[in-house]
Amino acid sequence: MRFGIFYEHQLPKPWNEGDEARLFHHALEQVVLADRLGYDYAWEVEHHFLEEYSHSSAPEVFLAACAALTKNIRLGHGIRQVIPHYNHPARTAEGLGTLDIISHGRLEFGIGEGATRLELGGFKIPAKEKRALALEAGREIANMMAMSPYPGYEGQGFSFPCRNIVPKPVQKPHPPMWMACTNRDTIKVAAANGLGALAFSFVDPDEAATWAEIYYGIIRSDACVPLGHSVNANLAMVSNFSVHRDRDEAIRRGQEGFEFFGYAVNALVAHDAIPGRSSLFEDFQKSRAKSDEEIIAARKMSLRNANGIGTPDDIREHIRAFQAAGVDQVIFLQQAGRNQHQHICESLELFAAEVMGEFKAEAAAREAKKAAELAPFIAAAMARKPWLEPLPDHEIPVVPASRPRAEINAPAR
Repeated sequence: MRFGIFYEHQLPKPWNEGDEARLFHHALEQVVLADRLGYDYAWEVEHHFLEEYSHSSAPEVFLAACAALTKNIRLGHGIRQVIPHYNHPARTAEGLGTLDIISHGRLEFGIGEGATRLELGGFKIPAKEKRALALEAGREIANMMAMSPYPGYEGQGFSFPCRNIVPKPVQKPHPPMWMACTNRDTIKVAAANGLGALAFSFVDPDEAATWAEIYYGIIRSDACVPLGHSVNANLAMVSNFSVHRDRDEAIRRGQEGFEFFGYAVNALVAHDAIPGRSSLFEDFQKSRAKSDEEIIAARKMSLRNANGIGTPDDIREHIRAFQAAGVDQVIFLQQAGRNQHQHICESLELFAAEVMGEFKAEAAAREAKKAAELAPFIAAAMARKPWLEPLPDHEIPVVPASRPRAEINAPAR
């Protein structure tokens, strides 16, 4: 089992001077701590205009800072918005190559498309076309990173001439590719395209087992046709994360933040929004006004769901259930709502000290066994992939000079 941490950069109102800067610098400190403690991945989302819920609109900048400050932890775009309206595919490929170099080959590349009207409408992306546009862009970004030169493309979402995209990533043919998944249907899409599944839905171990069965069933089938130049057969599940030796204290420190996260995910899709006048946390608090009996019942239910809040023993049981379900990585959502920096760091330290080691010790053998079992299926999938043919030298187009040679050599008058 591998372990990751995940950032949306949530900043509930009211906002005070310096809060936003403090949020980012605390997150950097947490990633540095996670690297020192032996966590495997740090994932950073990309969202736009989602006040309070996510201030992570430039993940490439944050991840570059992480790359400079860390040594071992892998750094993931979880996800990069790849539709050309957000980020032109050539610019994404250039950024990925640069970040993979800066991080000494520690980059992971998750693709996403956005879901809210704030984002899609802001960039004039037709909602019904977003999935097709994202997969098209993801495929061509992989081609850009792996081919010299990239032959060019005329497609639905963008057109681009023959160019050689530089720099190339350290990892060959390109960094491992993933896709954001929120339900069984998107799990199927990820598997069918040979992409790792970043399951950003809070599901229990029974549902996780169903997702794993669906995902790996497709990876082993003729339906898997890789989008990129390799297959990344991995299933990652997000989990709440608040660890303390006192269970009630773990709940007190984390429960509200994770409830806000869940409320905001739904509200951003279901509620109207007024740019610059967000009241997301205020609305959440109104919705959360319950009796003491209801709060206690909700807390007990959260523990029954084994959702990553509790003592080291609670979390150990939680991870074992996901491992038995076939999950490869658990991604901890620790920065949510108003969860405090000190408490986040203490949870990271306690989990690393008392739980992580036993799972890390098993990881290499488990991964080697899985790789051997999947090798023939992955080879068959790669054989099914329709490859973009490289251009022979005589077909690479000449790009005319900015000024004709005769004009350059003409004597001055």
